[in-house]
Amino acid sequence: MSVYLIDASIFVFRAWFTMPDTMTDDADNPVNAVYGYARFLGDFLERVRPTHIAAAFDVSLTTSFRNEIYPDYKANRDPAPPELKRQFAQCREITRALGVRECADTGYEADDLIGTLANAMQEGGRNVTIVSRDKDLFQLLRDGDVFWDFTGKRKIPHDQVIDALGVRAEQVPDYLGLAGDSVDNIPGVRGVGKKTAAALLAHFDDLEHLYCNLEEVAKLPIRGAAKLAGRLLEQRDQAELSRELARIRRDAPIEASVTSLRRTAPAMEELTGLYDEVGFGPALRNQAQRIAGGYPAAA
Repeated sequence: MSVYLIDASIFVFRAWFTMPDTMTDDADNPVNAVYGYARFLGDFLERVRPTHIAAAFDVSLTTSFRNEIYPDYKANRDPAPPELKRQFAQCREITRALGVRECADTGYEADDLIGTLANAMQEGGRNVTIVSRDKDLFQLLRDGDVFWDFTGKRKIPHDQVIDALGVRAEQVPDYLGLAGDSVDNIPGVRGVGKKTAAALLAHFDDLEHLYCNLEEVAKLPIRGAAKLAGRLLEQRDQAELSRELARIRRDAPIEASVTSLRRTAPAMEELTGLYDEVGFGPALRNQAQRIAGGYPAAA
């Protein structure tokens, strides 16, 4: 049995940017993100028929514990406009109505909620499939697990992460600690790019071994290796801070039992009311009926 963990915010934002903003309800509120997300989740449930599943949502750009240790974390992003926040709330309602465990927390990001659920399942001997487009989540994979870019139609097993990213799944926090992440405003080490970070980790494995053996850096076949050790030493605190920012937590305060992830039957009356509220036509309603008719899920 595989447990499916969905990085829901990725798919809400994707719908917000790709679906026409002319899609509105009777009060002229945009519903494009709700429609795109509901279609994604409906397609996923109809195709996969999972028995155990959760969808994790981000709540805020400014209240994560990461903001406490580094105030500039994600400070390069604009806050979600009110019309998108409204749609996020509706997406969470639709998730629950479709019988999927929905989770969010003001102090932890969706990544941390997924990390906590994944860790609990892995410790219990179950494999997980992480449904996302965010490669930072590679770090959560263990042997037998899979990263699934559902909309990009690409699956990456744990042992193929190195082919996709240049480092092993377990090395992703160290990799981002060195190379940084411009999307999340994680600084990394100035002058160290992705190729250099991957080359360093191929030789030293992690930051601890790297900083214990800095004298070896100058001998590596890396462009600018002669000056690299000094740069790394000067910015050691920044590298370690960046790794901490990039490391996904596995201890968020949420229920993480296998029972809590078991999919339930769609609440059709509630779902119909939600679809009435946003003005959806027959396509998603008919799909919901098919999903309900196909419950319980396949083993």
